[in-house]
Amino acid sequence: MGLMADTTARALRVLELLQSAQQRTVAELAERLGVDERTIRRDMARLVGLGLPVETLRGRYGGYRLASGQRVLPLMFSAEEAVAVYLGFARAQAASREPEIAAQTALSKIKRALPSADAERVDALLGVMARTSQDGDTPPDPAVMLTLAEAVALRQGLDLRYVSRAGVSSRRSVHPYGLVAHSGRWYLVAFDTDQQEERTFRVDRVRSARALRETFAPPLRPDIEGHLLELLADAPYRWHVLLRIRTTEDRIRIHLPRSVARLERLHSGEVGTDGWGLPWYRAEIHAESLDWLPSVIQALDCEVTIEGPDELRDRVRSAAARMLRAADDGMRPIGP
Repeated sequence: MGLMADTTARALRVLELLQSAQQRTVAELAERLGVDERTIRRDMARLVGLGLPVETLRGRYGGYRLASGQRVLPLMFSAEEAVAVYLGFARAQAASREPEIAAQTALSKIKRALPSADAERVDALLGVMARTSQDGDTPPDPAVMLTLAEAVALRQGLDLRYVSRAGVSSRRSVHPYGLVAHSGRWYLVAFDTDQQEERTFRVDRVRSARALRETFAPPLRPDIEGHLLELLADAPYRWHVLLRIRTTEDRIRIHLPRSVARLERLHSGEVGTDGWGLPWYRAEIHAESLDWLPSVIQALDCEVTIEGPDELRDRVRSAAARMLRAADDGMRPIGP
């Protein structure tokens, strides 16, 4: 790996030197780069083999130059590097809310500098990527992203090395359906063949991915982004919370988005009528912790009934008691 990196870095430096002068001698290049002349000649042969417009000049004062009227991009990208650049563009654009035209045109220029096979791999990735909200910044491994995207596009099984939220490593055999970005993280939506259930895998927790020979027929998922949100809401966390909430769905979704809660509209006969005509909903939430829910219930600013668990009722009572004490203390005079 070190030798390859040195060779690539030297090739980039050679291109910069050739573009900054009409001609460079072998001795001059060898001196500038700190290598012998034989190494320079090998590097030049490698650049010519890659199709770069380098001309060899014979004679006592000969050397190398770029073909007349030609300039080359002083960077050579692998498919993984091109994906890394694109993901960086995507994160920057999500943060700035600017149109994606600049990122798309820049990516097009980079793809033209790639070998055709690598350009096709990048196209396969872009074809299966989907995005919902992009608020965070958890960059995945571009090489892993390429492998996952190719498996999705070709409907190939995958062998994954995965690290769970608790830091436990495991090996998974999956049928991948899609790649989706949500809240700044990339997720793989797949069917776990060992557990025989649909799962979501955070791409930044995938340590390695290897395509298998087996192929599969994916389910019909016209809305893969929406399906991801449903899977996230149903994730097997520690607590199963049920709330009855009387307000509009739009207001509930401000505080409990689709990735957090499933909503079911209830018939008025189940929970009583409302003189203002506001509907009742049952919210089903899977949560690792209950600590954040009392503040959400307060923020909803409407009628809420806790169906379970009892531990959430205890937390809400404690939060309410603290607020009452804060209000009472504010009425007491300070000092003797």
